[in-house]
Amino acid sequence: MQTQLTQWAQQLPQAEQAQAILRSCVHCGFCNATCPTYLDQGNELDGPRGRIYLIKMFLEGKATSELTQHHLDRCLSCRNCETTCPSGVKYHNLLDIGRAALEPKVKRPLKDRAMRVALTQILPEPGRVGALLGVARTLRPLLPSSLQEKIPPKRSADLSRPAQRHSKQVLMLEGCVQPAMAPSINAATARVLDRLGISVTPIAQAGCCGASSFHLGAQEQGLDQARRNIDAWWPQIEQGAVAIVQTSSGCGAFIKEYVDLFRNDPVYAERARRVSDLAKDLVEVLEDQPLEEYLNSQTRPRLAFHCPCTLQHAQKLGGRVESALTRLGFDLGAVPDSHLCCGSAGTYSLTQPEIAGRLRDRKMDALESSKPDLIVTANMACGNHLNGAGRTSVKHWIELVDEYLIG
Repeated sequence: MQTQLTQWAQQLPQAEQAQAILRSCVHCGFCNATCPTYLDQGNELDGPRGRIYLIKMFLEGKATSELTQHHLDRCLSCRNCETTCPSGVKYHNLLDIGRAALEPKVKRPLKDRAMRVALTQILPEPGRVGALLGVARTLRPLLPSSLQEKIPPKRSADLSRPAQRHSKQVLMLEGCVQPAMAPSINAATARVLDRLGISVTPIAQAGCCGASSFHLGAQEQGLDQARRNIDAWWPQIEQGAVAIVQTSSGCGAFIKEYVDLFRNDPVYAERARRVSDLAKDLVEVLEDQPLEEYLNSQTRPRLAFHCPCTLQHAQKLGGRVESALTRLGFDLGAVPDSHLCCGSAGTYSLTQPEIAGRLRDRKMDALESSKPDLIVTANMACGNHLNGAGRTSVKHWIELVDEYLIG
């Protein structure tokens, strides 16, 4: 595809990258066949090919409008199109460039601006999330059903973590929303790793990975959060930590991109590369461990596994959790159209609730088609979104593993 970027667009920090991505697209349209929003809307501009064309026109000075922003906002950033694309178009990078460049040029409605400011100020801070969640749970009966379904009930769970006692040490991203909404996930992870001879070194200063702010248009804020994590982890990396474990596939996908986000940063480029190299989704750490040696004899529930987009399309780890669960003796039902997004997509279920709700219901139909006793996932946000349907219960897969290992 030929490009003729305006002089203004040529001055953007990622101008060369944008041009390279645009020129790599041959407009074959294969991407639309697996794009959830195109399948939902039936609109060319709600598919990757259409959005690429909108970004091209914008950077060429032909489409700076609310309509362009509207269709870019509707993208889930699920990256299904990248898995499908025969040309290797790095669509998500172009989307980030287009969104960031368009944001200051198109003024959003006040309600939209207020929501985005609130999300970028609250979500990255676990204390704020916890406080807001407490208030929301108290007021839950008074809220409309559309909001009630997004508020998980408080449940009792084992939050104990073993003391550090093993020579093999890993770091673990605690996250931002997860410590408030589902602290049991990281606690279960620490217990499972401990049984396998691996200790988790807690790093309190490491928090939000930066993804939510970055994808909401506050890219510098997201990068600052990433820098904070790099600085917090670096002393332990120098002392020999063998991995940085993520229990949320969305965070893992973003941390693995630190190397690209800071490739031109003279201070952080090398450290970011090292952090991205050490970043491991939980399944990458566990799949090489002798899990079978630690199994108990309890009867296992029949499962359906929801593979998050950030696990299968961004990290290219589709099938890995399923294999681990099969090794542990679980019976997994088939999930039709498992490549399609559930609609959670970070903050998407808040900013685009109607589309997100339809995608969730379709995903639940697919997950429940094999009549599972329980649905498991590798992303807390996806799990909370799916649980909002009030159907088959959904939990993180490591919590289930924790229940069935002796220790």
